[in-house]
This record gives sequence, C-alpha cells and structure tokens, in this order.
Amino acid sequence: MEYEGNIQKMRTVNSNPVQYFIQFNDKELCINNLIDKHIRLEFKNKINCIHCGAETKKSFHQGYCYSCFMSVPQCDFGVLHPEKDMSHEGISRDMEWSKKNSLIDHYVYLAITGGVKVGVTRHTQIPTRWIDQGAIKAIRFAKTPYRNLAGQIEVDLKQHVSDKTNWSKMLKSKHTDLNLADLKRHFSEKLSPQFRPYLSINNKIESFTYPFNYQIDNFSTISFDNETTVEGKLIGIKGQYLIFENGNVLNVRKHNGYLISIEVI
Repeated sequence: MEYEGNIQKMRTVNSNPVQYFIQFNDKELCINNLIDKHIRLEFKNKINCIHCGAETKKSFHQGYCYSCFMSVPQCDFGVLHPEKDMSHEGISRDMEWSKKNSLIDHYVYLAITGGVKVGVTRHTQIPTRWIDQGAIKAIRFAKTPYRNLAGQIEVDLKQHVSDKTNWSKMLKSKHTDLNLADLKRHFSEKLSPQFRPYLSINNKIESFTYPFNYQIDNFSTISFDNETTVEGKLIGIKGQYLIFENGNVLNVRKHNGYLISIEVI
C-alpha cells in the first residue's frame, strides 16, 4: 500500500482517541490504521504552495511560496499576532477574507499541553485548534467579537501564563492534576478591568485522548528539510506529530505542500 501527494496538516476527528487523516491532494489516509506498523515516508524533492500551487524551493509560514506569503491574508501579521490584526479598523490584505475569519467571534482559551498555556482561536476552530496543539484539557476563558480584542486579552494574560507550547513536554504529557476551572478563576482576577466584560460564561472543560500510549523519555525532531526518507515503526500520534518507536517525531503541519509518499513495509 502506497500513497503519494502534496500533504497538508492532518485532519482530525474528536473521538476517543482522536482520529487522524493525512490529506494528499484530493484523497486522504487514516493514519491511526498505521499505528504499530513499519512505514516509510519519502520526500520527492518537490514543494508546492498550498495556496497557488506554484513550485517553491522553500516553504514559508507552513506551506506558502514567498509571493503568497507576502500577499495572501492567511499570512498577514495578525494571524501570528492577533493583537496586531487591524481588520476591525478596515485595514487588511483582503477584507472579504477578514470578514469571514477575523471579524467573527474569537475565544481566548486556557489549555494544558505540556503545561498551562493561553491562546486565541476563531470559534469555528474549536476543538480543532486544541487538538492540533496536543492539549489534554482546555477551557474557554473569554469571548470577543473580533480577533484583535482577543489578542489584547491574550497579551494581558501573558504576564501570568505562557502562550507557548513546549512540544517535547506536550508529547510526554498524558495526565494532569491541574484544575482548569480554578485556573480560570485565578487568571480572571488578574485580568485588566477593561477586559473582564468579555469573560466567557462557558466553564465546560473539554478533555482529549490521543493514540499514543508509550513512555518515551527523549524525543528528536526530524524534518524533510534535512532527510529524504523517514522510516520506522509508528507508535503514536499527538498534536500534529507522528511518533516513531526510536523517539523520532515528524511535525506533519510543518511540511504542508511537500510531495511525500507513504508506504507500509
């Protein structure tokens, strides 16, 4: 069995455990079915932009050619830094895109990945965003009508809690004694007064399990920027990482647009 195509980040289905599908152009493969099998992934030395399809020697912003990176709204500065999104003031690379993606309800959330983190996501990306980050638990912290305001709340909270995910700790993390409801109350009290009206009344804590039950002390990231072939026994998946028996891990999302073949051997 062999699949080949330009891959994109894994599509997920929130089940117990999470189901993962690697997308190859117009088809996809359920990766959960390959766990505990020896597989080979081979990079065909070709990268295509996930927006325009043009061949590019280097991928920018996880899948774009340089021209698209500099022009399309998906790569605007406010995507990585929500507090710098200016679409609420009519400034955008593409206002029609912003109306559908930035000028809509956003959530500031607390999640437990390797530790507690704060983040921002569109309401349409819950729970996908949490699963992509490998969260084992998450809770809505605040709800805002547009992206910039959610970013401002995130910046305010970053004085007290990190906005980063430690990928190695995330992969090792399976259980937690941390209480997100208590943490939400704690950080709510530290929030600047002008942002408190946006605190979410939804206190539901969502939990996630992943198809990865092994104990590995040390992980090593591997990339098709350095290696043409990745081979080994697949033992699990978490976040957007494929995890191999020898501790090597491959970030699928980082390789958006790469032409890859996958074979069970």
